[in-house]
Amino acid sequence: MQTRKIRNGIVVSLIFAFVVMLVIALYADVPNMLAAFAGFHWIYLPVILGLTLVNYAGRFVKWSYYLKRLRIVVRPSISLLIFLSGLSMAITPGKIGELLKSYLLRQYTDAPISHSSPIIVAERLSDGLAMLVLASSGLLLYRFGLQLMLPLLIVGLAGVLVIQNRTLSLRLLRICERLPFLGRFAQHFQAFYESAYTLLQWRPLLLAVGIGIVSWSGECLAFYFVFRGLGIAASMDLVLKSTFILAVSSLVGSASGLPGGLGSADGSVLGLTRLLVTSSSALGGAATLLIRFCTLWFGLLIGVGALITLRTVPALKAVPRERAEADRLPDSQSLSIAHQSNADLSSVSATRGE
Repeated sequence: MQTRKIRNGIVVSLIFAFVVMLVIALYADVPNMLAAFAGFHWIYLPVILGLTLVNYAGRFVKWSYYLKRLRIVVRPSISLLIFLSGLSMAITPGKIGELLKSYLLRQYTDAPISHSSPIIVAERLSDGLAMLVLASSGLLLYRFGLQLMLPLLIVGLAGVLVIQNRTLSLRLLRICERLPFLGRFAQHFQAFYESAYTLLQWRPLLLAVGIGIVSWSGECLAFYFVFRGLGIAASMDLVLKSTFILAVSSLVGSASGLPGGLGSADGSVLGLTRLLVTSSSALGGAATLLIRFCTLWFGLLIGVGALITLRTVPALKAVPRERAEADRLPDSQSLSIAHQSNADLSSVSATRGE
């Protein structure tokens, strides 16, 4: 993993994030936006953050299900920390840094990255389909965003159909084997495909989408309480609008490929909030910054904490597989293995002497 490039990318993303927040603040008129923050009912903040945690809990359930599907066995506590560590990579371009989860899994289980990385793809795909479902009511009610959402749905389903068609997929893999550059990675492509085929069959895919609908509803409700905190009257219409705005903005951010959807997701939240909820630029800017802090930046802080925990707590550090297996053996067995190894070495030396 090219850690230096990822580290540099994160630094650039942080600078870009600061610029985005500055632009939003200037657009919303800083004094008026600060007044909106001052009038925010902060009693809603624990509810908002709690609903964000509901999203992470649901996504962890899906992560655990995918690990089970691929028969990757890891301690629940380690699995949770690996999953949360992936949140620290939220501001890498296209979330490519989430491959950190596969890298960590390899350290703890020896599962090849090519075997576990399809989990990242399946997570993104099922989350995207779940967000499309959540946005569907708004797409029908407000007639906005259909031109963007329909191509995303078609591309996603087309990818699933290709993966599920083993004859076609294996033929494409054989073509890759014959190509000068790609042929060197044919074995990795094959492992990646087999895992993707296991995860993206209709039954596990529909189950994952169902889990995604429940989990992402948490963040949509969190956005509703952001509006409530800013003094906007409660109504079922506000719940629908909050769900639509957050779902569409998340999809726009993902489709843009920008780190954490910076700029694209923020702009979508701000624009749709002013279009559907309030004409006040100050309230729109405050709502945008609040929901982004309570989702993107809150998750990033949790991810950094989980990654630091994995790296610093001695009991949680990865142990090489050979040493771990030796540690699990009774002392007599360990000595027996050591004596056998010495005997084998002596036999080899005697043979060479002859």
